[in-house]
Amino acid sequence: MARKPTARDLHALEAAQDIAYRAWEAPKAKRRALAEKALATSPLCADAHVILAMEEPAGSAEALAHWQRAVAAGAAALGPAGFREMEGEFWGWLETRPYMRALHGLAGALWAAGQAEDAIAQAREMLRLNPNDNQGVRYELLGWLLAEGRDDEVAALIDTYPEEGMAVWPWARTLLAFRREGAGPAADAALASAIEANSHVAPLLAGTKRRPKRPPAMYGWGDANEAAVVLEEIGAGWMLTPGAIAWLKAKLPPVPARRPSHTSGTGS
Repeated sequence: MARKPTARDLHALEAAQDIAYRAWEAPKAKRRALAEKALATSPLCADAHVILAMEEPAGSAEALAHWQRAVAAGAAALGPAGFREMEGEFWGWLETRPYMRALHGLAGALWAAGQAEDAIAQAREMLRLNPNDNQGVRYELLGWLLAEGRDDEVAALIDTYPEEGMAVWPWARTLLAFRREGAGPAADAALASAIEANSHVAPLLAGTKRRPKRPPAMYGWGDANEAAVVLEEIGAGWMLTPGAIAWLKAKLPPVPARRPSHTSGTGS
Protein backbone atom coordinates (compact mmCIF):
# COMPACT_ATOMS: atom_id res chain seq x y z
CA MET A 1 0.00 0.00 0.00
CA ALA A 2 1.84 3.08 -1.29
CA ARG A 3 -1.05 5.41 -0.45
CA LYS A 4 -1.79 7.04 2.85
CA PRO A 5 -3.95 4.78 5.05
CA THR A 6 -7.53 5.98 5.30
CA ALA A 7 -9.40 6.62 8.54
CA ARG A 8 -11.19 3.31 7.99
CA ASP A 9 -7.84 1.53 7.53
CA LEU A 10 -6.52 3.00 10.77
CA HIS A 11 -9.69 2.18 12.70
CA ALA A 12 -9.44 -1.47 11.58
CA LEU A 13 -5.73 -1.49 12.41
CA GLU A 14 -6.42 -0.22 15.91
CA ALA A 15 -8.85 -3.09 16.49
CA ALA A 16 -6.37 -5.57 15.01
CA GLN A 17 -3.57 -4.22 17.18
CA ASP A 18 -5.66 -4.82 20.30
CA ILE A 19 -6.08 -8.44 19.21
CA ALA A 20 -2.34 -8.71 18.57
CA TYR A 21 -1.60 -7.42 22.06
CA ARG A 22 -3.89 -10.13 23.42
CA ALA A 23 -2.02 -12.68 21.31
CA TRP A 24 1.32 -11.64 22.84
CA GLU A 25 -0.06 -12.45 26.29
CA ALA A 26 -2.02 -15.55 25.30
CA PRO A 27 -0.93 -19.16 25.90
CA LYS A 28 0.93 -20.67 22.97
CA ALA A 29 -2.07 -22.80 22.00
CA LYS A 30 -4.16 -19.68 21.34
CA ARG A 31 -1.50 -17.33 20.01
CA ARG A 32 -1.59 -18.30 16.34
CA ALA A 33 -5.37 -18.15 16.10
CA LEU A 34 -5.43 -14.68 17.64
CA ALA A 35 -2.70 -13.45 15.28
CA GLU A 36 -4.66 -14.75 12.30
CA LYS A 37 -7.78 -13.04 13.65
CA ALA A 38 -5.84 -9.79 13.87
CA LEU A 39 -4.80 -10.11 10.23
CA ALA A 40 -8.37 -10.85 9.21
CA THR A 41 -9.35 -7.63 10.97
CA SER A 42 -6.59 -5.61 9.28
CA PRO A 43 -3.88 -6.79 6.87
CA LEU A 44 -1.82 -3.81 8.07
CA CYS A 45 -1.20 -5.40 11.47
CA ALA A 46 2.56 -5.97 11.38
CA ASP A 47 2.65 -7.38 14.90
CA ALA A 48 0.36 -10.22 13.84
CA HIS A 49 2.94 -11.31 11.28
CA VAL A 50 5.67 -10.86 13.91
CA ILE A 51 3.81 -13.26 16.18
CA LEU A 52 3.33 -15.77 13.36
CA ALA A 53 7.02 -15.51 12.45
CA MET A 54 7.98 -16.31 16.02
CA GLU A 55 5.67 -19.32 16.00
CA GLU A 56 7.62 -20.86 13.10
CA PRO A 57 10.92 -22.70 13.56
CA ALA A 58 13.77 -20.20 13.76
CA GLY A 59 15.58 -19.93 10.46
CA SER A 60 12.77 -21.52 8.46
CA ALA A 61 11.54 -20.18 5.13
CA GLU A 62 8.10 -19.76 6.69
CA ALA A 63 9.48 -17.55 9.45
CA LEU A 64 11.42 -15.43 6.97
CA ALA A 65 8.30 -14.98 4.83
CA HIS A 66 6.31 -13.77 7.83
CA TRP A 67 9.05 -11.31 8.77
CA GLN A 68 8.99 -9.93 5.24
CA ARG A 69 5.21 -9.61 5.34
CA ALA A 70 5.45 -7.91 8.72
CA VAL A 71 7.79 -5.27 7.31
CA ALA A 72 5.54 -4.70 4.31
CA ALA A 73 2.45 -4.39 6.51
CA GLY A 74 4.20 -2.02 8.90
CA ALA A 75 5.38 0.20 6.07
CA ALA A 76 1.90 0.31 4.57
CA ALA A 77 0.36 1.20 7.93
CA LEU A 78 2.66 4.21 8.29
CA GLY A 79 2.37 5.37 4.69
CA PRO A 80 4.90 7.60 2.91
CA ALA A 81 3.93 10.63 4.99
CA GLY A 82 4.57 8.76 8.21
CA PHE A 83 8.11 7.97 7.16
CA ARG A 84 8.78 11.58 6.21
CA GLU A 85 7.34 12.99 9.42
CA MET A 86 8.87 10.54 11.91
CA GLU A 87 12.23 9.67 10.32
CA GLY A 88 14.96 9.94 12.94
CA GLU A 89 12.48 9.50 15.77
CA PHE A 90 11.08 6.04 15.06
CA TRP A 91 10.29 4.03 18.18
CA GLY A 92 9.61 7.29 19.95
CA TRP A 93 6.24 7.23 18.19
CA LEU A 94 4.08 4.34 19.34
CA GLU A 95 2.67 3.69 15.87
CA THR A 96 6.18 3.01 14.49
CA ARG A 97 6.99 0.23 16.92
CA PRO A 98 5.34 -2.67 15.08
CA TYR A 99 7.34 -1.73 11.98
CA MET A 100 10.56 -1.48 13.96
CA ARG A 101 9.92 -4.84 15.62
CA ALA A 102 9.38 -6.29 12.17
CA LEU A 103 12.59 -4.78 10.81
CA HIS A 104 14.55 -6.13 13.77
CA GLY A 105 13.14 -9.61 13.31
CA LEU A 106 13.75 -9.55 9.57
CA ALA A 107 17.37 -8.50 10.03
CA GLY A 108 18.00 -11.42 12.38
CA ALA A 109 16.20 -13.87 10.10
CA LEU A 110 18.21 -12.74 7.09
CA TRP A 111 21.46 -13.17 9.00
CA ALA A 112 20.42 -16.65 10.12
CA ALA A 113 19.60 -17.48 6.49
CA GLY A 114 23.12 -16.52 5.40
CA GLN A 115 22.00 -13.30 3.71
CA ALA A 116 24.56 -11.12 5.47
CA GLU A 117 24.41 -8.13 3.15
CA ASP A 118 20.63 -7.85 3.41
CA ALA A 119 20.73 -8.31 7.20
CA ILE A 120 23.29 -5.52 7.55
CA ALA A 121 21.21 -3.27 5.29
CA GLN A 122 18.12 -3.80 7.46
CA ALA A 123 20.07 -3.01 10.62
CA ARG A 124 21.44 0.15 9.06
CA GLU A 125 17.93 1.18 8.06
CA MET A 126 16.83 0.78 11.67
CA LEU A 127 19.61 3.08 12.84
CA ARG A 128 18.75 5.62 10.15
CA LEU A 129 15.12 5.69 11.26
CA ASN A 130 16.00 5.71 14.96
CA PRO A 131 19.59 6.75 15.75
CA ASN A 132 18.80 6.47 19.47
CA ASP A 133 18.52 2.71 18.85
CA ASN A 134 16.15 1.82 21.67
CA GLN A 135 16.15 -1.78 20.40
CA GLY A 136 19.92 -2.26 20.61
CA VAL A 137 20.40 -3.36 17.00
CA ARG A 138 23.81 -1.65 17.01
CA TYR A 139 25.21 -4.55 19.01
CA GLU A 140 24.05 -7.11 16.47
CA LEU A 141 25.25 -4.95 13.60
CA LEU A 142 28.66 -4.61 15.24
CA GLY A 143 28.94 -8.38 15.52
CA TRP A 144 27.86 -8.92 11.94
CA LEU A 145 30.36 -6.39 10.61
CA LEU A 146 33.14 -8.00 12.65
CA ALA A 147 32.20 -11.45 11.38
CA GLU A 148 32.26 -10.15 7.80
CA GLY A 149 35.66 -8.51 8.27
CA ARG A 150 34.37 -5.01 7.51
CA ASP A 151 36.73 -3.26 9.89
CA ASP A 152 36.34 0.29 8.57
CA GLU A 153 32.59 0.03 9.08
CA VAL A 154 33.16 -1.40 12.56
CA ALA A 155 35.28 1.62 13.44
CA ALA A 156 32.68 4.00 12.04
CA LEU A 157 29.88 2.36 14.03
CA ILE A 158 31.92 2.50 17.23
CA ASP A 159 32.60 6.20 16.61
CA THR A 160 28.89 6.85 16.04
CA TYR A 161 28.17 5.90 19.66
CA PRO A 162 31.20 7.25 21.56
CA GLU A 163 29.38 7.30 24.91
CA GLU A 164 28.37 3.64 24.73
CA GLY A 165 28.75 2.09 28.16
CA MET A 166 28.20 -1.59 27.46
CA ALA A 167 31.26 -3.84 27.40
CA VAL A 168 30.57 -4.91 23.81
CA TRP A 169 32.25 -1.69 22.67
CA PRO A 170 35.66 -2.00 24.42
CA TRP A 171 35.87 -5.69 23.55
CA ALA A 172 35.16 -4.84 19.91
CA ARG A 173 37.78 -2.08 20.03
CA THR A 174 40.28 -4.64 21.32
CA LEU A 175 39.60 -7.01 18.46
CA LEU A 176 39.78 -4.16 15.96
CA ALA A 177 43.14 -3.03 17.37
CA PHE A 178 44.50 -6.57 17.10
CA ARG A 179 43.27 -6.91 13.52
CA ARG A 180 44.75 -3.61 12.44
CA GLU A 181 48.07 -3.61 14.29
CA GLY A 182 48.54 -7.14 15.56
CA ALA A 183 49.91 -7.96 18.99
CA GLY A 184 51.46 -4.82 20.39
CA PRO A 185 50.93 -1.72 22.53
CA ALA A 186 47.66 -0.63 20.88
CA ALA A 187 46.01 -4.02 21.31
CA ASP A 188 47.40 -4.36 24.84
CA ALA A 189 45.99 -0.98 25.87
CA ALA A 190 42.61 -1.79 24.34
CA LEU A 191 42.57 -5.14 26.14
CA ALA A 192 43.29 -3.48 29.48
CA SER A 193 40.31 -1.17 28.96
CA ALA A 194 38.10 -4.08 27.93
CA ILE A 195 39.03 -6.13 30.99
CA GLU A 196 38.34 -3.10 33.17
CA ALA A 197 34.88 -2.83 31.60
CA ASN A 198 34.10 -6.52 32.08
CA SER A 199 36.68 -9.06 33.17
CA HIS A 200 34.25 -11.98 32.78
CA VAL A 201 34.47 -11.81 28.98
CA ALA A 202 38.08 -12.97 28.72
CA PRO A 203 37.65 -16.50 30.14
CA LEU A 204 34.55 -17.01 28.02
CA LEU A 205 36.42 -16.11 24.84
CA ALA A 206 39.49 -18.07 25.91
CA GLY A 207 37.39 -21.14 26.63
CA THR A 208 38.52 -21.46 30.23
CA LYS A 209 34.99 -20.83 31.45
CA ARG A 210 31.93 -22.71 30.29
CA ARG A 211 29.73 -20.76 27.90
CA PRO A 212 26.08 -20.31 28.83
CA LYS A 213 23.57 -22.28 26.79
CA ARG A 214 21.50 -19.20 26.04
CA PRO A 215 21.85 -15.43 26.45
CA PRO A 216 20.58 -14.09 29.79
CA ALA A 217 17.32 -12.18 29.99
CA MET A 218 18.89 -9.49 32.20
CA TYR A 219 22.38 -8.20 32.86
CA GLY A 220 24.29 -5.44 34.62
CA TRP A 221 27.37 -3.62 33.47
CA GLY A 222 30.48 -5.56 34.38
CA ASP A 223 28.71 -8.73 35.48
CA ALA A 224 28.86 -12.30 34.18
CA ASN A 225 25.54 -11.95 32.39
CA GLU A 226 26.79 -8.97 30.42
CA ALA A 227 29.84 -11.03 29.48
CA ALA A 228 27.53 -13.69 28.03
CA VAL A 229 25.84 -11.01 25.93
CA VAL A 230 29.22 -9.76 24.69
CA LEU A 231 30.09 -13.31 23.65
CA GLU A 232 26.75 -13.70 21.89
CA GLU A 233 27.16 -10.46 19.94
CA ILE A 234 30.83 -10.41 18.93
CA GLY A 235 32.22 -13.83 19.86
CA ALA A 236 32.09 -15.00 16.24
CA GLY A 237 34.29 -12.10 15.16
CA TRP A 238 36.91 -13.12 17.71
CA MET A 239 36.78 -16.77 16.66
CA LEU A 240 37.12 -15.86 12.98
CA THR A 241 40.19 -13.67 13.51
CA PRO A 242 43.40 -15.70 13.09
CA GLY A 243 45.55 -15.54 16.21
CA ALA A 244 43.14 -13.44 18.27
CA ILE A 245 42.16 -16.10 20.80
CA ALA A 246 45.74 -17.35 21.16
CA TRP A 247 46.91 -13.79 21.80
CA LEU A 248 44.17 -13.27 24.38
CA LYS A 249 45.03 -16.52 26.17
CA ALA A 250 48.69 -15.52 26.34
CA LYS A 251 47.72 -12.26 28.04
CA LEU A 252 45.64 -13.90 30.75
CA PRO A 253 47.03 -15.32 33.99
CA PRO A 254 47.36 -19.10 33.88
CA VAL A 255 44.41 -21.06 35.13
CA PRO A 256 45.38 -22.92 38.31
CA ALA A 257 45.40 -26.67 37.86
CA ARG A 258 42.65 -28.46 39.70
CA ARG A 259 43.85 -30.39 42.70
CA PRO A 260 42.84 -34.04 42.60
CA SER A 261 40.06 -34.87 44.95
CA HIS A 262 40.71 -37.49 47.63
CA THR A 263 38.02 -39.61 49.11
CA SER A 264 38.40 -41.60 52.23
CA GLY A 265 36.39 -44.50 53.39
CA THR A 266 36.47 -47.42 55.74
CA GLY A 267 36.99 -50.92 54.60
CA SER A 268 35.31 -53.92 56.10
